[in-house]
Amino acid sequence: MTETYDGPFSLLQMFWGSITARPLRSFLSVMAIAIQVILVLMVVGLTSGVISEWGKRVEGVGADILVQPPNSSIFFAFSSAVMQESLGDQIATVSGVDEVAPTVILTEPKSLVMVYGIDYQRFNALSKGFLFRDGRPFEGPDEVIADDIIAQTRHLKVGSQIILLNHTFTVSGIVAHGKGARFFIPIRTAQEIAGAEKRVSMFYVRSKGDTDATRAQISKLLPQYSIRSLAEYVTLMTSSNLPQLRPFTRTMVALGIVISFIVVLLNMHTMVMERTREIGILKALGFSRFDIVRMLLSETFILTLFGTGLGIALTFLTSAILKQTNPGLTILISAPWILSAVVLALVGATAGALYPALRAASYDPVVALAYE
Repeated sequence: MTETYDGPFSLLQMFWGSITARPLRSFLSVMAIAIQVILVLMVVGLTSGVISEWGKRVEGVGADILVQPPNSSIFFAFSSAVMQESLGDQIATVSGVDEVAPTVILTEPKSLVMVYGIDYQRFNALSKGFLFRDGRPFEGPDEVIADDIIAQTRHLKVGSQIILLNHTFTVSGIVAHGKGARFFIPIRTAQEIAGAEKRVSMFYVRSKGDTDATRAQISKLLPQYSIRSLAEYVTLMTSSNLPQLRPFTRTMVALGIVISFIVVLLNMHTMVMERTREIGILKALGFSRFDIVRMLLSETFILTLFGTGLGIALTFLTSAILKQTNPGLTILISAPWILSAVVLALVGATAGALYPALRAASYDPVVALAYE
C-alpha cells in the first residue's frame, strides 16, 4: 500500500530540506523578490512623498486662494512669470480679500530647489509669519532667507555665501520650513534674474473668511485666470496629476515583476531538473500531479513571503538612511502600497514557478526514477 502526501508538516520538512540543499539558489530567489518589493515601494514612496510634502508646504504659506495664469500647472516648478504685478492691486480691491502676496517662482537648475521671490511684508502677512531660527529678514537685493531643512542639508549659517540661479547671495536668516519654498529672495531680484520686470508667477490670496465667495468674486474680476481654493489645490496634489509620472511608476512596477518572474522561473526550472529523481520517488510513493504542483508552488510561496518581508524591512531601512543623509527628502510608504507590493510579488513569483511545477507534475515516475 502506497503512502500519500500528508499535511503541512511533511511539506515543511521538504521545504527546509530543499532550502538547506540549495541555499544559494533559495537566497537568490528571496533577493529577487525583495528587490521587486523595494523597487515598487521606493519609486511610489518617493513620488508620493515629494508631492505630498509640497502640498503641505503650500498649505503652510497661509493663503486660501491661489491666482495663476490661464492653463497653469499645479506644479509650481513649471510656472513662469507672465502675470502683471499690477493685478495684485486689482485683486486687493475685492471686498472679500484680506491680503495679496505676489510671488515669483524660480527653480535652481542644478538641484531643482524652489526659490520664491517675495515682497517680504506682504508674504509674511499671509499667516503668523516666518518663524526665525536664526538671523533676520533680507534687507538687501543680494540676501536670501533659507528654511531650516535646506540649511541643515547644505550646512548653511547666517552669513554663509550661496550661489542660487547663477547669483551669489548671503544668508540673512534661517526660518522654520513649511512656507512653500526652500529659499526666499527679494521680489525685485527674482524679477531681474528671470528677466520679468513687473511680472510675477502667481498671487497668494488670503480671504477674510468666506473663501468660496471671495474666489467667486476674483473669478468674476479675472475670468481668464486660474483661480483655485487651497482645498481644491491640495486634492489635486497627487502623482496621477503629473502626466509623466504615472507611466514611469507603472514601468518601474512592471520591471520589478519581470525581475522576480525571470529569476524565479530560472531557479525553479533548474531546481526541477535537479530534483527529477526525487520527484519520481514522490510520485512512486503516491503523490498525485496536484500534490507535486502544490508542493513546488508552496515552496515558492514561502520564499516569496521571506522575500517580501526582507524587501519591506530594507525599504524602511533605506528610507531612514535617506532621511538622515537628506532631511529634505520625503518618502511616503503607505499600507495600501505595501499590500500591493506583496500581491505583485506573489503574482510574479507564482507566474515564474507555474511552468516548472506543471512540467514536474507531468513526469513519468519510471522515467524520472531512471534519471541521472
